[in-house]
Amino acid sequence: MNINIFKEANIGPLNLKNRIAMAPMTRARNEDGIPKAFNAEYYAQRSDTGLIITEGTAISSTSKGVLHIPGLYTDEQVEGWKLVTEAVHQKGSKIFTQLWHVGRVSHVTNQPGGKAPVSSSDIQAGETHAWGYDENGKEGFVINSKPRALETEEVKKIVQDFTLAAVNAIKAGFDGIELHGANGYLIEQFLNPFVNNRLDEYGGSIENRSRFLLEIVDSVIAAIGADKVAIRLTPYGGLYEMPYYEEIEDTYEYLAKELSKRNIVYVHIMDQKSRGSFALPEDFMKRFRTWYNGVIILAGGMDREKSEKMINEGIIDIAAFGEAFISNPDLVSRLENNWPLTPPRRELHYGLTMEGYLDWETYRVTQSN
Repeated sequence: MNINIFKEANIGPLNLKNRIAMAPMTRARNEDGIPKAFNAEYYAQRSDTGLIITEGTAISSTSKGVLHIPGLYTDEQVEGWKLVTEAVHQKGSKIFTQLWHVGRVSHVTNQPGGKAPVSSSDIQAGETHAWGYDENGKEGFVINSKPRALETEEVKKIVQDFTLAAVNAIKAGFDGIELHGANGYLIEQFLNPFVNNRLDEYGGSIENRSRFLLEIVDSVIAAIGADKVAIRLTPYGGLYEMPYYEEIEDTYEYLAKELSKRNIVYVHIMDQKSRGSFALPEDFMKRFRTWYNGVIILAGGMDREKSEKMINEGIIDIAAFGEAFISNPDLVSRLENNWPLTPPRRELHYGLTMEGYLDWETYRVTQSN
């Protein structure tokens, strides 16, 4: 078998024009939380890829840890996202939205009324940052505030917040949703036994710590169907002070087998080495493939050679690319033709201007200038 990542593919329920996905990336361009025409243009510019996964999208007013991110919990936000999904579909791509609750990776200035963020416990991620306002009212990186531990019934309310946002996503025209169970955010805060010290049904054993994730998956499946539900995971990830624990492999084997039973669209794994954190151990993805029988996407340090090798070995099905898509809207063509990539400017990743958002040139335009 010799699979070319640039050819059309039917992968599970996904009919894609290629096996390349645009990974979710926070861009913080929506001051009022409502997507606009410029967001539609941004995603349309990158619609040569088979699958687009949007930036993390807030499920509620209390789920944010970054200023100016879009949401999916109001009618106005649903209408705004329709501009995006229509633009991407016109280009022949599929688009999922990533739904997130950041939990303790937040600051009081991200929260309504300046209240404390919430988490599985009251353990603070006090050495890392959210994007909020400092004591002088200046926007920028601020130390995460000490969280408040969720009450048991509040956990169940957040399950419903995810579900409502998923329903709104389908109303907005998305092909499906990706739950953000990665990168040290709320779902992973429940999975990690050093962050989750709960004594109720959501703490203790692997099964209990996985309960929040699986309750969200089950609730969303009941609302929109398993063929529209996916999830992102970061096994061995250390972002936002996620400590290593001995039961990592057992945890993700359990999750993989439970998710297989539910026939969701895909599991999206991120190797955090590209973000300066721990790398996935050698052969972990091969082991994960034996546990999970559905579509697997891998992101983090991918290139054409690595992507095609892993796909042809049957380890993954789709390769996802993140930061390279910011400064290379024509990334698919650049990969296919071995054209050089334009390096990103990380100081422009966040912000309310269009600089570093809509003004990146394609390779053909660059060559013609």
